[in-house]
Amino acid sequence: MSDEATGSSASPAAVLRSLVANAVDAEPASLDDRIEVVERGAGATDAEDAAPPDERLAELVGAAESVVAVVPRFDADLARRLNASLSSSGTVPSDVRVVFTDAAGDRLAGATGPVVRRALSERGVDAYRHDGESPVAVVLADDRAAVGLTDGDGISALLWTDAPAVREWAAATCARYLDAAEPVTEG
Repeated sequence: MSDEATGSSASPAAVLRSLVANAVDAEPASLDDRIEVVERGAGATDAEDAAPPDERLAELVGAAESVVAVVPRFDADLARRLNASLSSSGTVPSDVRVVFTDAAGDRLAGATGPVVRRALSERGVDAYRHDGESPVAVVLADDRAAVGLTDGDGISALLWTDAPAVREWAAATCARYLDAAEPVTEG
């Protein structure tokens, strides 16, 4: 990753573009016409009318039949957006597997764990806990890959694409975390 993309002055969207390009061994510019990125904050999107990152992620998940994800951070606002998206779309993914790492994994084991686990189970989510860390959220929603950069306020930038190299990397990343995770039960 270049100093320009990772420096403190780089936007979350620029950091995310560089991170994904590095992960798939490509030049960031070579992916530009194959990816879409939205960043939290005014004027920080690829499209003028783009939804904020957490809302766009909820839309992608709400439109999918199958979702596999690695999630380092999961907050109540994102959970509300996902619920709203699923309710408004009228469809619920039939296969949802989510690996919770970092702070998200701690929520499953902490004081709110039983409530969170029950809510996930009621929504048909197969939840897993991974003791390690993940620098980004990685989601495979049907044939689209989404990668989210998170901070203390939630998702600061979201990149999504149907580019084969990114989808393959996302699938391999999710599989690697699933293989090393423990299933979480409702209790």
